[in-house]
Amino acid sequence: MKKLYFNYLNTFKGLSKEVWWLALITLINRAGTMVIPFMSLYLRESLHFTLNDVGWIMTCFGLGSVVGSWLGGKLADKIGFYKVMKTSLFLTGLLFIALQFVDTFWGFCIGIFLVMLVADTFRPAMFVALNTYSKIENKTRSVTLIRLAINLGFSAGPAVGGLIITSIGYSGLFWVDGVTCILATLLLVNVLHPKKARVQDEIKVENPESVFSDKAFWVFFVGMFVFGFIFLQYFSTMPLYYKDVHHLTELEIGLLLGMNGFFIFLLEMPLISWLEKSKHTKEFLMFFGLLLTGLSFVVINLTGWVGILIVGMLLMTIGEMIAFPFSNAFVMERAKKGNQGEYMAYYSIAFSMSHIFGHNSGMQLIDNIGFDNTWNFMIVLSGIGVLFLFMLMQIVKKEKNSSSEVGINPSINLEKTV
Repeated sequence: MKKLYFNYLNTFKGLSKEVWWLALITLINRAGTMVIPFMSLYLRESLHFTLNDVGWIMTCFGLGSVVGSWLGGKLADKIGFYKVMKTSLFLTGLLFIALQFVDTFWGFCIGIFLVMLVADTFRPAMFVALNTYSKIENKTRSVTLIRLAINLGFSAGPAVGGLIITSIGYSGLFWVDGVTCILATLLLVNVLHPKKARVQDEIKVENPESVFSDKAFWVFFVGMFVFGFIFLQYFSTMPLYYKDVHHLTELEIGLLLGMNGFFIFLLEMPLISWLEKSKHTKEFLMFFGLLLTGLSFVVINLTGWVGILIVGMLLMTIGEMIAFPFSNAFVMERAKKGNQGEYMAYYSIAFSMSHIFGHNSGMQLIDNIGFDNTWNFMIVLSGIGVLFLFMLMQIVKKEKNSSSEVGINPSINLEKTV
C-alpha cells in the first residue's frame, strides 16, 4: 500500500510551479461552477420553462461558448494569455451573480450567451498558458493535472450545489459561482507573474501554418465534436433522466455527478502516466475513450435497475479520462508557436459547438421520442465519431510513414515548435 501511495505521488513529479498554480486557479474556479450541472433543472423547476425553451437556452449557452472560444484564441495571440485570463475570470464572476436576477426566456437567452462568451475566452488562453509553462516531456501530464483540478472542483461542486439548493435555493449557486470566479482572479494576479507571461507571449514564428491547412486536425475536430455531443448529455439531459425516470433527488443527482469528478481525481493521473508508457498512440487512445463513452449509453438502456446508472457513469468517466488529456496533447503537438491560440481556440470550439447542438437536440429528442430512443440515437452517433477517429489514426500513420521516408521524425519536429 505504501509503495502504491509513493508511485501515485511520483506521477506528479517534474511539473513546473506555474502549472501547479494554474491547476489551483482552475480548481477554485471550477469548484464554483455548480450552476451548470443543475441548469436544466433550474430552468424547468424554478423558472418553469418548457423542455423546448430549455433546449434553446442551452443552444445560446453553446453559441456564447463558440464565440468566446474563438475570441479567446484571437486575443491570446494578440494581447497575451495573461490579460485574457484575468479579465475573463473577473467579468465572469460579475455576470454569474447578475444572471440570477433574469427570469424571462429571451432575457435568459441573452444572459447565458454573454456569460459563456466571457467565460470561454478563458479556455484557449489557459491552454496557451499551460503550453508556455509546461516542459515538452510533461505536456500530457500537465494537461492531466489541470483536468484533475477541474474534476476535483467538479466532484465537490455538484454535491455542495445539491446541499445549497435544498437549504437556500438556486440563487445561492449563482452567488457561489460569481464569488469563486473573483477569488480565482485574485489568486491569478498574485501568483502568475505578468512579466514572465509577456516574455513568453512575444516568442513568435514567422509565417506560421494555419490550422485550416491541417487535414488531420479537421478529421479530429469532427470526432471531438461527436464526443462532446454525447458526453454533454450527462450534464444536461441525463440529470432529467435521473429525476424523471429513476426519481433521484437533487442531492442524489449531485452525488452521482460528483462521483465522476472523484474517480477522475483519484485515478486519472496514474492512468495517464501508465498509458503514456504504453505503445498506444494518442489517436488510438482517443478512439478507445469515445468507444467507452458510447458504451455507457448502451448499458443504461439494458435495464431499469437504478444501479446501472453508476455503471454508465463509470464507463463514461473512464472514456473521459482517456479521451480528454490525449486529445489536448494531440492538439498541442500539432500547434505551431505563434498560432497556438488559433489551434486551442478551434479545439475549444469543437466542444462549444457540441454545446450548441448537444443540449438542444437532447432536449428535443427526449421531448419527442423519449429517453430510451434518445440514448439509442447517442449510441449511433458515437459509432460515427469512432469511425472518424479511426480515419484519424490512418491519416496520422500515413504522415509518420511519409516523414520517415525522408528521414524526419514528425513527433520531434512538432514538439520542438511548441
